[in-house]
Amino acid sequence: MNTPANPALRAISSMATRAVLAELMQAWQQQGGQPVVLESVGGVDAARRVQAGEALDVVLLARDAVAALITGGHAVAGSQVDWVRSSTAVAVREGAALPDIASEAALRAAVLQAPSIGYSTGPSGKALLRLFERWGFNDRLASRLVQARPGVPVGQLVARGEAALGFQQLSELMHVPGITVVGELPSAVAIDTVFSGALVAGGRDADAARRFLAFLASPQAASAKQRQGMQPL
Repeated sequence: MNTPANPALRAISSMATRAVLAELMQAWQQQGGQPVVLESVGGVDAARRVQAGEALDVVLLARDAVAALITGGHAVAGSQVDWVRSSTAVAVREGAALPDIASEAALRAAVLQAPSIGYSTGPSGKALLRLFERWGFNDRLASRLVQARPGVPVGQLVARGEAALGFQQLSELMHVPGITVVGELPSAVAIDTVFSGALVAGGRDADAARRFLAFLASPQAASAKQRQGMQPL
């Protein structure tokens, strides 16, 4: 049986970058790049699958998660490439009144007034909990926090009325029907996530994988990132 000359690269990512990667993979292949087969899942699940030794070439996760995979020997040292920044935003159910989140004080007030607050298992969710802790809100909010399951957009909780206020990366909120994105967090408490890519240990085509990562970080990819609510680095 003949093996294809250029078998597809196998990549795994978190849900946060699924839309922008779909657009960028198409552009990559249109310019002659090797095909890429991508699976987007919850970031925790993606890291576990890489750790378990699944046959993959590229992993695309939050910077810290990729660094941890390299430290553990599951991704290739020296291959990490930072390629996009994603900011956290706030959403409410479509038709609901829009809270004031223009300043840290206004956001604090909106959080205290919300009967339920949705957040993710990913890096933005962890950072949000640290912010609430810094504000001294842990006890006051404990019964109102609703965590989305891995791979489930917080926006779905908001659209179903399970969370009155939802926090997640803008790229994950902007395509969810039934919600209104209020805006990004004010600069004083902004929660930004930098996403990286790296070669998975034991991947089949390191050269092609490195070229793909270089493309993701290139100026050519900037407009797609902006269309998907993210920022080039």
